[in-house]
Amino acid sequence: MNLMVFLKGLIIGGTMLVPGISGGSMAIILGIYKKLLAAVSDFMKDKRANFLFLLIFCLGAGVGMLLFAKPLQKLISLYPQPMLYFFLGVVAGGIPLIWKAAKIRHFSWQLPVCIGVGILAVWACSALPTGMIPDESETGMMRLLLLGVAGFIAAIALVLPGISVSYLLLILGLYDETMQAISSLRLSFLLPLGLGLVLGVILTTRLLDRAMTYYPQPTYLIILGFVLGSVAELFPGVPSGVELMISCITLLLGFVIIRLITQWERK
Repeated sequence: MNLMVFLKGLIIGGTMLVPGISGGSMAIILGIYKKLLAAVSDFMKDKRANFLFLLIFCLGAGVGMLLFAKPLQKLISLYPQPMLYFFLGVVAGGIPLIWKAAKIRHFSWQLPVCIGVGILAVWACSALPTGMIPDESETGMMRLLLLGVAGFIAAIALVLPGISVSYLLLILGLYDETMQAISSLRLSFLLPLGLGLVLGVILTTRLLDRAMTYYPQPTYLIILGFVLGSVAELFPGVPSGVELMISCITLLLGFVIIRLITQWERK
């Protein structure tokens, strides 16, 4: 059990810093999302078990960031379309899981409206102007405050499936600096960003956990909209020639891998 939590954290941490890939979507696809929400929002109900679960997950995510984020970015820069099609397959493989969680029995007005709200939210994030928070122009307490605010904003993207935390950092003008700070372990940058992130995660997970408990169907439908919106943002266009065949293979590979993981998890 603990090994599986670590491995899932490893996968989520390794992919979440790739622009366009949502850590929340990966957590849903890997079947750990609801457990993460419950462990954070209801932490005090079973402090020891929740602390151990979150510690193992965070260790896996941290190792995944350090080990895989850079190689994945390198692969995307060298083979952009095949790699992005692979991630499209991964996301597509998780869509049936979200649809099943929504427990759709018949068509109603909630179906298109809630999905549309999720898609529009992702579109609104992508329409934000870049460089909203300057990276080097402020110093001292103002700099720390700005980094804390950026971490809080990034936490919303971290918790909500379909919204890429790395893409939001790109919009805030902090993506490159964050990647450099992670690779060099620059604590003067990472600590205030991390504190804002932790605070944002705690508040956001509480709200989302309550929504999933009391309004599960509309919540999951909005999450489905988030994921579908992220697919549109991630789509790199149609390749040509040999790259088209390779991209089709990587798309299928991503889809099959996630379907096998979800089936293994159920067993």
